[in-house]
Amino acid sequence: MIAYLLIPAAFLMGSIPFGFLIARAKGINLRDHGSGNIGATNLGRVLGRPYFFLCFALDFSKGLTPSLIAGSVLSTLGRMDIAPSDAWIWLAVMFAAPLGHIFCPWLGFKGGKGVATALGAMIGVMPAMTIPAAGAFVVYIVVLMLWRMVGPASSLAAASLPLWTWYAFNQYETLQERRVGSQSQFADTPATHIDQMVPNYGTPFFIVAIALALIVIYKHKANLMRALAGTEPKLGESRPIQSTPAPIPDSPDSSE
Repeated sequence: MIAYLLIPAAFLMGSIPFGFLIARAKGINLRDHGSGNIGATNLGRVLGRPYFFLCFALDFSKGLTPSLIAGSVLSTLGRMDIAPSDAWIWLAVMFAAPLGHIFCPWLGFKGGKGVATALGAMIGVMPAMTIPAAGAFVVYIVVLMLWRMVGPASSLAAASLPLWTWYAFNQYETLQERRVGSQSQFADTPATHIDQMVPNYGTPFFIVAIALALIVIYKHKANLMRALAGTEPKLGESRPIQSTPAPIPDSPDSSE
């Protein structure tokens, strides 16, 4: 019951709009500046790099904390061999935090893009999603260094997440097959039989990784379109402030 209650709790924790609140404390409505996004990247563009790191850490923590608590309650921390019933609950908690950030109920269900919160949430599902999250983060850093565009880097990192998840569980299954095959009682057992003896625990994680990747990519669709058009700001470049254009005055009557 406690584990199930952690799902809405994770959503509420994820919905805390730290970027918006930090900017508001400075007298700024972050939704009216830069890209209008309430995440760390836009906050950093508007207020400076230190605020980017502050917001990123807070958004990361609000994803990490519920996942760690759920893993502790379910006694699944540190394990890859997780029963599907426990895996789905843990993954629901993990998924709820970035959903709360993306669909923030306090801001009309319009929040950020969920990258920092999702990263923290996945890191907290140790090690089942920690390894895929680390792999996706490497993709993010490499793409960011090559193109210097946060949106495409985030999207490609998200796209790689299901592949990293499949790889992590495939390697774990291979290790378990070798462990079983090394036991004397299975010395003459065909490899195909040993493969059937070792269950694959990765299906729930792979499905959730695909869903999370699709949401992150969808939230970055505007960035991807601008990147294709060559208008996406690069790292270190500022984005013009959003503002409502002033009305154009009526032209004077030519007869006057």
